[in-house]
Amino acid sequence: MSVRGVAEEVPGAYKDVRAVVDAAQNAGLAHKVARMEPRICIKG
Repeated sequence: MSVRGVAEEVPGAYKDVRAVVDAAQNAGLAHKVARMEPRICIKG
Protein backbone atom coordinates (compact mmCIF):
# COMPACT_ATOMS: atom_id res chain seq x y z
CA MET A 1 0.00 0.00 0.00
CA SER A 2 1.30 3.45 -0.87
CA VAL A 3 1.62 6.40 1.52
CA ARG A 4 -1.29 8.03 -0.34
CA GLY A 5 -3.39 4.91 0.20
CA VAL A 6 -2.67 4.99 3.92
CA ALA A 7 -3.52 8.70 4.11
CA GLU A 8 -6.91 8.03 2.49
CA GLU A 9 -7.74 5.55 5.25
CA VAL A 10 -7.15 8.01 8.11
CA PRO A 11 -10.54 8.63 9.79
CA GLY A 12 -9.96 12.40 9.70
CA ALA A 13 -9.91 12.23 5.88
CA TYR A 14 -13.67 11.66 5.81
CA LYS A 15 -16.53 13.99 6.67
CA ASP A 16 -19.09 12.95 9.27
CA VAL A 17 -21.77 11.31 7.11
CA ARG A 18 -24.55 12.35 9.50
CA ALA A 19 -23.52 16.00 9.18
CA VAL A 20 -23.47 15.73 5.38
CA VAL A 21 -26.91 14.08 5.26
CA ASP A 22 -28.36 16.62 7.70
CA ALA A 23 -26.95 19.50 5.64
CA ALA A 24 -28.42 18.06 2.43
CA GLN A 25 -31.82 17.64 4.08
CA ASN A 26 -31.76 21.12 5.64
CA ALA A 27 -30.89 22.61 2.22
CA GLY A 28 -33.88 20.83 0.67
CA LEU A 29 -31.67 18.66 -1.54
CA ALA A 30 -32.59 15.32 0.02
CA HIS A 31 -34.96 13.56 2.40
CA LYS A 32 -33.92 10.96 4.95
CA VAL A 33 -35.69 7.69 4.27
CA ALA A 34 -33.45 5.06 5.89
CA ARG A 35 -30.32 4.65 7.97
CA MET A 36 -27.89 2.05 6.72
CA GLU A 37 -24.90 0.50 8.45
CA PRO A 38 -22.06 -1.33 6.72
CA ARG A 39 -21.73 -5.00 7.56
CA ILE A 40 -18.65 -5.84 5.53
CA CYS A 41 -15.91 -4.01 3.66
CA ILE A 42 -13.97 -5.68 0.86
CA LYS A 43 -10.97 -3.88 -0.57
CA GLY A 44 -9.25 -5.04 -3.65
